[in-house]
Amino acid sequence: MSKSALVGVALAAAFSLAACVTATENTVNMLAAAGFKVKTVDSQDKVNALKALPPHKFVMKTQGSQVIYLYADPTICQCIYYGDQNAYQAYQQMAFQQRIADKNLIAATMMQDTGWNYWGAWGPGPWWY
Repeated sequence: MSKSALVGVALAAAFSLAACVTATENTVNMLAAAGFKVKTVDSQDKVNALKALPPHKFVMKTQGSQVIYLYADPTICQCIYYGDQNAYQAYQQMAFQQRIADKNLIAATMMQDTGWNYWGAWGPGPWWY
């Protein structure tokens, strides 16, 4: 593999990692805004418990008659977020709204790209009447 190809692969990996960190930070912010509380890791038992949970995924647990949602964050805060059904639903709504906003941003960016002329192939408008 050539030197320039290796540099390209390294840059692609760096950009992918940066995108993952940004997405994880965004998730952490939405968790807090949705009402999730934080338990920090301050003992070896808690470190072991954090490692036992899947990172950056929700786990549903039942405590008595109440459902609790856990979200392990071993990379940003070394903590576990926990919340009830209301916090989980609020987070899901925020995540849905964020996905819509991201798709709208991508569409707007594509439409502003001067090299992309989708309507030009159809001739002058208004042809949709």
